[in-house]
Amino acid sequence: MRTYHCFWLLLWAGQPHQSFLTPLSKRTSGFPGKEKVLVLSGNSRQDLHRSKRSWMWNQFFLLEEYTGTDYQYVGKLHSDQDKGDGSLKYILSGDGAGDLFIINENTGDIQATKRLDREEKPVYILRAQAVNRRTGRPVEPESEFIIKIHDINDNEPMFTKDVYNASIPEMSDVGTFVVQVTATDADDPTYGNSAKVVYSILQGQPYFSVESETGIIKTALLNMDRENREQYQVVIQAKDMGGQMGGLSGTTTVNITLTDVNDNPPRFPQSTYQFRTPESTPLDSPVGRIKANDADVDENAEIEYSITEGDGYDMFGITTDKETQEGIITVKKALDFESKNFYILKVEATNTHVDPRFLYLGPFKDSATVRIQVEDVDEPPVFSRPAYIMEVKEDVPINHVIGTVTAQDPDAARNPVKYSVDRHTDMDRVFNINSGNGSIFTSKPLDRETLLWHNITVIAAEINNPKQSSRVPVFIKVLDVNDNAPEFAMFYETFVCENAKAEQLIQTLSAVDKDDSYNGHQFSFSLVPEVASSSNFTLQDNRDNTAGIFTRKTRYNRHETSTYFLPVVISDNDYPIQSSTETVTIRVCACDHRGKMLSCNAEALIHPTGLSTGALIAILLCIIILLVTVVLFAALRRQRKKEPLIISKEDIRDNIVSYNDEGGGEEDTQAFDIGTLRNPEAIDDNKLRRDIVPETLFIPRRTATARDNTDVRDFINQRLKENDTDPTAPPYDSLATYAYEGNGSVAESLSSLESVTTDGDQDYDYLSDWGPRFKKLADMYGSMDSDKDS
Repeated sequence: MRTYHCFWLLLWAGQPHQSFLTPLSKRTSGFPGKEKVLVLSGNSRQDLHRSKRSWMWNQFFLLEEYTGTDYQYVGKLHSDQDKGDGSLKYILSGDGAGDLFIINENTGDIQATKRLDREEKPVYILRAQAVNRRTGRPVEPESEFIIKIHDINDNEPMFTKDVYNASIPEMSDVGTFVVQVTATDADDPTYGNSAKVVYSILQGQPYFSVESETGIIKTALLNMDRENREQYQVVIQAKDMGGQMGGLSGTTTVNITLTDVNDNPPRFPQSTYQFRTPESTPLDSPVGRIKANDADVDENAEIEYSITEGDGYDMFGITTDKETQEGIITVKKALDFESKNFYILKVEATNTHVDPRFLYLGPFKDSATVRIQVEDVDEPPVFSRPAYIMEVKEDVPINHVIGTVTAQDPDAARNPVKYSVDRHTDMDRVFNINSGNGSIFTSKPLDRETLLWHNITVIAAEINNPKQSSRVPVFIKVLDVNDNAPEFAMFYETFVCENAKAEQLIQTLSAVDKDDSYNGHQFSFSLVPEVASSSNFTLQDNRDNTAGIFTRKTRYNRHETSTYFLPVVISDNDYPIQSSTETVTIRVCACDHRGKMLSCNAEALIHPTGLSTGALIAILLCIIILLVTVVLFAALRRQRKKEPLIISKEDIRDNIVSYNDEGGGEEDTQAFDIGTLRNPEAIDDNKLRRDIVPETLFIPRRTATARDNTDVRDFINQRLKENDTDPTAPPYDSLATYAYEGNGSVAESLSSLESVTTDGDQDYDYLSDWGPRFKKLADMYGSMDSDKDS
């Protein structure tokens, strides 16, 4: 049975007249026995004396979620002015008036028409007024009252999240905060215990606990290990009514993850590792991999490997693969099976991030022994040096031994070695090598001035296994020998003025030498002894690798001698001494009083003052114009010699021109034969075209002569058709001329030239039958016959 609570609140209001209560109207069943009445009082502002005030309700209470079939009764309005005669009418306005709340205008009874929900609207504020039914004027001032909805426990607690996610470090202490969950209840927290929520744990014990009032989840078990279990699912219940029996409840799920801490040291799964590697393993190449296991993850599982001791401490190294946390053993120095073929290493694995809280669990490192067996391989020969430098003088004879290279097989077998020169490095085959002992000798003459260094490569290979070979560079320096004579630094050609004076310097000479001099070149200059005494010039050696040419006499005559050739001997001071004779050309020129050259035989060589550029261009233009004129004249002469198509007006020919092909050009001389037109029966069967080679030789067809009484048009059409269908016709445009006079008249020849060849007289009587056009001719020949007969 539902319990209804009524709260009576009395307000004191001044009334100008005595208040009274009217009988209550009939109420619906199921309401409380005590009637709720709101009395409306009237107030006259003109009466200033105090009067007795009546009691008045200002608040109604109504339970939510009413489930009855009738309207829910709220209360009653009553005015002091109501005499019970029906003259007053009660009016209700405000929240839900006329829709949610209705009033009996006669009795003032208020009822709720719909089911109310406090969570939607807990309070309704309405205004009541009593008016005169006849005039419609209010008899009381408008009064405001409140309808408050009383709460019932009809909402269960709701968590702010359906699923909570949290994480804590593993090995946490008991009571470590995990997460706080929160549930809210839509019921009225100020009325009863409908909204008082209490938390409890339904799933997750004994690992976690929850505070009943705050919803804070804490750890409840010591040393929870992530390596044993990482994920936990905890179910929390929130129940209203303070957790009492009959309260509503809601649940949520909390997923708790244990995060890793470095509480596990690395451990090798085995104490000894064994690897094998050939002695030819390149440096920094891996030999093998080892790994220490660590149950932790991420940075707590990072491991650093190191070689702490062992006889291969300096021969091998170890690095850490950051992806797999493996230790990679690599070769640091070249291995040699013949020197040492077995190594023992001690490798240590250490955590890089150590948590001091868990040092009591033991040292966070581990060690293992690594044994490495070096395997023997067939190695190529090894030279005694990484490179060889040799020197040889450039004047040594052929087959002179320069030096020797040495290589040996490093294997225990000590296989014999043969030597050879890589000809890609000695294309000219200047050097050769003894295949047995490795001695290098010359096979061609050397010249330091041509090539100072020779860089060759020598190959040493095992005789039993030539694939096993090695190379070594050999640098051969060619030493200088004084085998080049000095010569002038340039070609000297100078002049002397006709008015020159004696002992006058006219030219300074210098020399160069291709040879190399360690102390510097020292050249000496002198005239050839045969001309030294008779020469018109003297030579003075300056002792600084230069010499000066001086005049010996005063005045020279270019008309007598225009050019002098002065031979000069140049010698060096190296061993053996080399010398050469160079000639200086001296021309005699006319000069002004200052010694400036004016003109001489060597004018074109010394001071070119020939034709100007403009004059040369003008001469070339004249020559070009003359050549063009000659070419044009020759072209006109050739054009005049060409025979025109129609020589005279009397040479009338019918012409058919076909343009269905590209022309054959000037070479198309066999396109047609004009003689065929003049004599259609004469065709040269063997005449073929010379400008093309036909794929198949077609026999020229014999053209039949025109039939009797066929005019020229039929003949032309027949010849045109034959040319169009002729496979030997040229594949380009050609001009075909058909000059045809016909095969003659049906009367055949009328000439008397052939009469002498006949034995008897001719009969011309048939001329009379040919018509009036031949009457004159018939009379002439007919009369002759008559005369002859007479």
